[in-house]
Amino acid sequence: MPLVCLTDFRAQAQERLSKSTWDYIEGGADEGLTRDDNITAFKKIRLRPRYLRDVSEVDTRTTIQGAEISAPICIAPSGFHCVAWPDGEMSTARAAQAAGICYITSTYASCSLEDIVSTAPSGLRWFQLYVQPDRQLNKQLIQRVESLGFKALVITVDVPTVGNRRHDIRNQLDLKMNLMLKDLRAPEEKNSIPYLQVSSISKSLCWNDLSWFQGITRLPIILKGILTKEDAELAVKHNVQGIIVSNHGGRQLDEVPATIDALTEVVAAVQGKIEVYLDGGVRTGNDVLKALALGAKCVFLGRPVLWGLACKGEHGVEEVLNILKKEFHTSMTLTGCRSIAEISRDLIQFSRL
Repeated sequence: MPLVCLTDFRAQAQERLSKSTWDYIEGGADEGLTRDDNITAFKKIRLRPRYLRDVSEVDTRTTIQGAEISAPICIAPSGFHCVAWPDGEMSTARAAQAAGICYITSTYASCSLEDIVSTAPSGLRWFQLYVQPDRQLNKQLIQRVESLGFKALVITVDVPTVGNRRHDIRNQLDLKMNLMLKDLRAPEEKNSIPYLQVSSISKSLCWNDLSWFQGITRLPIILKGILTKEDAELAVKHNVQGIIVSNHGGRQLDEVPATIDALTEVVAAVQGKIEVYLDGGVRTGNDVLKALALGAKCVFLGRPVLWGLACKGEHGVEEVLNILKKEFHTSMTLTGCRSIAEISRDLIQFSRL
């Protein structure tokens, strides 16, 4: 039976993966309320289609940080893709390149950055940084990704400590994950500088540190994990180039707003000065349309990419992306939108259910 939607991939991935791996991918923090809300919040929004428009040609292309993508559907950073498929992030990178979209590679990728780049040399790639306590290591990592052709630096801000992920604690997953961590130093540096512990994330990162990062890189800096207007305003004040509205897939602090609910206040706060993106809960083309109608420039997919990877590797990720792109094209057509520029707030209303 063909897999025709993202939930089909979810069901098959669950059958293929071990319980501990599935729990790691699907688990949320504490009671999992935010993880589930990310999905259900989209379903409280209804569409207001416009008809009698010429939709014989519908163009899903857009840009992020000046780079063109085939559709506003990209791949969010997540670690340890090798738990889902042997080639891990290399398969993910090839699928993203084939689809013509952006792939944000995680600090905790299970393949080396060099291998990821060499397998998909023309793909659009950003790098997600978990800021390490050692500034020298951060500097070396950033210089390395710049030299490898990554086009933006995505700093995750919502992990001063890891959320309370009950499934992983029950499954005693920490050891398995730590064994998979790659040395973050570049190959040529491994004999010249002391070994650096990579599993810790800085607890002291604050707004004033952003100027240090801006001083060592010309890459646009995107903050991932912003949920409030107050932090969005500070992001603009500190001259970053973008925000990913994210609650880490409900894996960090439980009982925060669903990202689609937080999006509106963040978009209003930045007043069009910087680009705003969203991850969390996107499962259909309609979800993509709703996020763009509320002001997101692009959405990023997390778990569905890993479902595709678990089912069919590179080709599974390609299928997931193509299904969502096709659904989004249909959603645009059926609401009378011929281009991304025609998607507006007028297309949606909030259900009273």
